[in-house]
Parts: sequence; structure tokens; C-alpha cells
Amino acid sequence: MQTDRKRESLLRNSGVQTIIGSLLCIAIGLLIGYVVLLIINPAGAGGAIAAILKNYFYYPSHVAVLKYLGTTLVKASALLVCSLSVLFAWKVGLFNIGVAGQYVIGAGASLYCALGLNMPWYVCLIATMVCAALVGGISGALKAYFNVNEVISCIMLNWIGLYAVNMLLNTVKEQSTPYTKSLSNANSSALLPNMGLDKIFSNNEFVTVGILFAVLAAIIVWVLLDRTKFGFELKATGLNKHAARYCGMREKRNIILAMMISGALAGLGAAVLFLCGIEQWMVQMTSIPSMGFNGIAAAFLGGSHPIGAIFSSYFIQHITSGGSYVDKAMYSAQISDLISAFIIYLCGFVFFFKGWLGRLLDKRDEKRAAAQEKGGKAQ
Repeated sequence: MQTDRKRESLLRNSGVQTIIGSLLCIAIGLLIGYVVLLIINPAGAGGAIAAILKNYFYYPSHVAVLKYLGTTLVKASALLVCSLSVLFAWKVGLFNIGVAGQYVIGAGASLYCALGLNMPWYVCLIATMVCAALVGGISGALKAYFNVNEVISCIMLNWIGLYAVNMLLNTVKEQSTPYTKSLSNANSSALLPNMGLDKIFSNNEFVTVGILFAVLAAIIVWVLLDRTKFGFELKATGLNKHAARYCGMREKRNIILAMMISGALAGLGAAVLFLCGIEQWMVQMTSIPSMGFNGIAAAFLGGSHPIGAIFSSYFIQHITSGGSYVDKAMYSAQISDLISAFIIYLCGFVFFFKGWLGRLLDKRDEKRAAAQEKGGKAQ
């Protein structure tokens, strides 16, 4: 009996419920993906799903495994910071769908400061976060003073940001390609320092302190939201801004600050990726990069918790990168994106699962209490 009660108390823990729900989403998403692979070509379905899950373990060489693990971690760190941006706003009652646009602004600011103004990496990093924070602050101000829904303002700013960045970075692109200049050739001082991390991952030059910045950001967000007075005020404002105002909190300031911090995190995600030199911006881009939108999935798959987002971000990037090892003669490399999309779609059911499990445990407690009451009367 005591074992059953311990199991029940464990199942009532919000963190445990989130982990179980997230694992179910992953398992169901992979199962649906496997069924799709079977429909396309049954002969290679098992190998394809194995290649996606293996990712860099596809290589027999230990050196190659470490090198491509480093590349996956670099991209996962950018995704992590974008997911932190989403969940920070979500925790304070705001849905920042503008993370994608703020990420774009961050990319534009970091690359222009590096290539157009020849600034060192730390100045580029600060400028990136400030510019993205200001864009987030615009949506926050519209919400605070004019009650404009942040989803609407963010979507419009996403597209404004994309084309503004394209025009800005057109001044620092290579002459023969639509891509911006390489940081390593144009301004190596703008590259984030490696601090020896590249040696750990088989001299992977793209592995920088950006990975540490991302993990540190997750810890700071967790402490800020759950362990500080400022975080309590932000969450209280999100739950009920009228009650927050009645308690003496400056609800308008809190809304704007929350969106600015969320925007700064999105900008940091762009800096982590573009200031390591692993990617260049294409100035003819007509669609918003998926990194910001994938951050929404990583945030919810991680249970809207900063520490959970570390693991969910890595997993999503792991299977996304794993798609490049699928047999191209049988399947498209985008099959991993499809499987990711299934998992992303199922992420929304984590909250439903937690609610369902809570109701199931409540009913079990009611039945147990009723049985004990009947037993007491019988005696």
C-alpha cells in the first residue's frame, strides 16, 4: 500500500508528469514517422529511422563522431536559447510568436556589426541582444499601452524584420553569391572564442563558448523566474495584470520588460549560431528561418521549464541533423523534418496528458476514500 501511495505521489509531481508526457510524444511521433517511411518504401524504413536516431553515430570513426557531435551541439544551443525566449514570455502570460523575427533581427545585427562595422565578438553579442530586445519591446509596449495582441504585432514584425535585415546585409554580402561574407575571412575578431572547446570535439572550429552561454542562459532564466522577486512579479502580472496593479506592481513595465528579455534571448540564439561562423545569411531569403518557430516546440516539449528545454532542444536538433544520413535514393532528407513536425504537433498534448493524469489520480483517490468510508461503517 505504501509503495502504491509513493508511486501516486511521484506521478502527481509536475516534473514527472512532463517527462512522461514528453516521452510519449516522442514515441508516438517516431512511430507515426516509421509508418510514413513504411508507406513510402517498406524496404528501407528500419534503416532510415535508425539513421535519424543515430545521427553522428553513423560514423565508425570516434574522431568523426566527436566532430559532428560538436556541430549538433552548436545548432542545439541556438535552438535552446530560442526556446528559452518562448518559455520566458509564456511564463509571464505572453505568447511570443515573434521569436523568429527577433532571431532574424539578432542575425542581422550580429553580422552587420561584424562585417560592416568590424566590431569584436563581445560588442557584436551585446548589440545583437539589444537590437532584438528593442524589437521585442515594441510588441510589449503595444500590448501594455494599447492592448494590441502580441501575436498579431509579432507576426507583422517578423516580416518587417526579415526584409529589413535582407536589405541591411546586402551591403556586406559576397560579390559572387547571395550570402554574406565569411567571418573567418572578413573579421575573425568577431568569431566567438573557442576556449579549448574545439579541441574536445576533434578540432571542430565551430564549437565555441556559445554553447556555454546557452546553458548559462537556461540556468539564469530558471533562477530569475522561480527564485527572485522580479520573476514573481512578472508571473503575477501574466496571471492577472489587474490584480498585479492592485498589489502595487507596475504591470505595464513588467509586460514590456518581459518581452524585451524574451527578445534579447532570441537575439542571443542568433549570435550563438552566426558568430561561430557555421552559417552565412542569404540576403535573398523570402521565408523566416525555422529556428525561432522550432523554439516553440522545444519549449513545450521540455515542459516549459528552462532545464527541460536543454534536453528537448538537443533531441529536436539531433533528429533534424540525423535526416542527412537517410538513404537519399529511397527518401528525402526532409523526412527527419516531417518526424520532427509530428513530435512538435504532439507537444501540445503534454498539457492535456498532465490534466488527464491528474483527473485519473483524483478519481482513484475518491474511490479509495469511499471504500475506506464503507469499511469504517461496516465495522
